[in-house]
Amino acid sequence: MSQGREPLPTHVRDTPALPAAYHDVLARGLADLRLALDDVALAAIDGHVRLLLAWTRAINLTAIRDPAGVALGHVVDSLTAVELLRSRHVDRMLDVGSGGGFPGLPLAAAIPSLAVHLLEPIAKKGRFLTTAVEATGLAPRVSVVTARAEGLARDPGQRGTWPAVAARAVGSTAELVELAFPLLIDGGVLIAWKRGAIDAELDAARRALDTLGGGTLEVHDPSVRDLAGHRLVVAARTGSVPAAYPREPAVRRRRPW
Repeated sequence: MSQGREPLPTHVRDTPALPAAYHDVLARGLADLRLALDDVALAAIDGHVRLLLAWTRAINLTAIRDPAGVALGHVVDSLTAVELLRSRHVDRMLDVGSGGGFPGLPLAAAIPSLAVHLLEPIAKKGRFLTTAVEATGLAPRVSVVTARAEGLARDPGQRGTWPAVAARAVGSTAELVELAFPLLIDGGVLIAWKRGAIDAELDAARRALDTLGGGTLEVHDPSVRDLAGHRLVVAARTGSVPAAYPREPAVRRRRPW
């Protein structure tokens, strides 16, 4: 008789400890960002990573399986937005397509005043996120919803209510502008994690901005020595978004920006 798969852990204590290389990489990244985190924040971040690596053997939450690689490529990369969020006094953020919980969970751990809504359309990833939020003690400030951004934008209680929308490894900048702007308050910002050559993406994003009522576009280069080529694109909404947006995915594919 075949044996069933062992149940996935729901408590951090039931996962392997992280190696010294993970902690070294994280410490170096935090130093580059000039970011000091207390023990509570670090414990939440470490616990999230431990659960992520344990669950990834059953659910494809990340292509990075090396703990040190996760420290840099996921955790430090997510934390590059801390200063942006703090400087704009953002107290509520929507993480679109949260997947394994990045950037939402590390940002919630690092900014105690920040409430985060993790939006993930895939149910099994949503189950992981719910587990991680509960296990790391972030539940009072972090919630998980299994839905798509298009559906959320059609909800009158959600449309035009968010000070910030974060999106990492989700879609093109123009597509993210279309998804985020209907959800943002006037003056709210989309923060999109990008890497490499993005000039063509930015041109398309500017066309999207014009159609969606207007806004500004800025590109920030994080000061992390091991994240060369990584950028944060910040798009601020300054106008009124037409009710027809965001379009459904099939329409966006037929008529891209």
